[in-house]
Amino acid sequence: MNTAFGLIPLLFRHPSSYGLSRITSSLYLSDGEAANNKLFLYANQITTVINVSVEVVNTYFPGIYYIHVPVADTPSACLYDFFDPVADKIHAVDLNEGRTLLHCAAGVSRSAALCMAYLMKYRSMSLASAHSWVKTCRPIIRPNVGFWQQLIQYEDKLFGKTTVRMIHSPLGMIPDLYQNEIREMISF
Repeated sequence: MNTAFGLIPLLFRHPSSYGLSRITSSLYLSDGEAANNKLFLYANQITTVINVSVEVVNTYFPGIYYIHVPVADTPSACLYDFFDPVADKIHAVDLNEGRTLLHCAAGVSRSAALCMAYLMKYRSMSLASAHSWVKTCRPIIRPNVGFWQQLIQYEDKLFGKTTVRMIHSPLGMIPDLYQNEIREMISF
């Protein structure tokens, strides 16, 4: 169905890129503004909020457990050290029938990378599949180049192989998943 009505189930399944995006039944991804929206948190029964930023300050609401992961959105920032602890926490919350909201400032780079790390570790997804899934749920994701390199390293650690590689492009190093996008962009 290519009609606008054919897209309605997709829109309801995957909320707006600017609200909370549901990644799994117990994991949501958002920006800092949505993470501080009491209605969003309680309506989605969020029990744990993980703030992966240095610039967003959370409003603390009763009944919600908060974790702060102070990482800047720069290619040189080390997010790798948080892949296992954050994935383990998301998994523990899921086992206790809770729900986790993972967020950074825009819900595009840091929190998206951590979602992919979780999917690789606990859902046995390849990095390429994890990226595809998270992008389907939240189309605006785009981890920075440094985080991509760290995710590729993490995939190799978990599975002994990689499904994404960094390649040269007119815009610098990019994950090969973006190769067609770059070609189309340059052809304009």
